[in-house]
Amino acid sequence: MLTLPLMVGLGLTVLVTSFLSGLFGMAGGMVLMGLLLILLPVPSAMLLHGVTQFASNGWRAWLWRRHVVWPIILRFALGGSAAGLLFALVGAVPDRAVSLLILGLTPFLALAIPARWALNAQKPLHGVLGGFLCMGVQLVAGISGPLLDTFFIRSAMTRQSVVATKAAIQSVGHLVKIAYFAPLVAGSADETVESTVILMSIAMALLGTNLSRRVLDRMSDAQFRLWSRYLVMGTASVYLGQGLFLLAAH
Repeated sequence: MLTLPLMVGLGLTVLVTSFLSGLFGMAGGMVLMGLLLILLPVPSAMLLHGVTQFASNGWRAWLWRRHVVWPIILRFALGGSAAGLLFALVGAVPDRAVSLLILGLTPFLALAIPARWALNAQKPLHGVLGGFLCMGVQLVAGISGPLLDTFFIRSAMTRQSVVATKAAIQSVGHLVKIAYFAPLVAGSADETVESTVILMSIAMALLGTNLSRRVLDRMSDAQFRLWSRYLVMGTASVYLGQGLFLLAAH
C-alpha cells in the first residue's frame, strides 16, 4: 500500500510525464515506468503504467484525431497483436533489472540502426514489423516510445500527425499490456493496485495531456525533434545505470 506522500508524489509524476508525452509523443512514459518499477513489483508496475498511459494516449489521440494516419495504426495493430499472442503463449514475466536495462538501452539501439536500414512508418511492411517489435519491447520493458519514434523520424509527417498517430498506436499497445498483466496481478496475493491510485493516475494523465496541447501548437517541427532526442537520451542514461546497478547487486 502506498503512503499519502508517495501517492501525492506519484500523482505529480503522472501529471508531469503526461505533459511530456503530450508534448513530444514519448519520454513521459519512460520516466513514469522507471519510477513505478522502483515503487511496485513488476506486474503491478506494468498494469498501473498501462492504465495510466492508455488514458493519456487515448485522450491525446482524441484531441488530435484529425491528424491521425489510420492506415499506419492498422499495420502496427496487426504486428502488435502477433507479438501479444506470442507472449501470452510463453507467459513470460520480466525481471526488474532486465526491464530497466532494456528501458535504458532501447533509445541507443534505435539510433544505432544503419541509414540503409532506415525505418519508415509510412511503408506498409515497416509498419507491421514496427508493431511486432514495439509490442514485444513494451511487454518486457513497459514502454516502446523510443523504438516507435525511429519509425517516424524519417517520415514526412508533421509534428501533430506524429504525436496523434503515435498516441493511437500506443493506446493499442497499452491496452494489450493491461490485458496481459491484469490476470497476473489478480491471480497473485502479493500483487495489488488500489483503485484510488488508478483513478488518481487517470485524472492526472488527462490533465497533463490537456495542458500540453497549447505548448505543442507553439513549437516548431525542428524544436520538436531536437528536444525529443535530448529528453529521451538523458532519461535512458539514468535507467541504464539503475539497471546495471540492480544487475550487479543480484
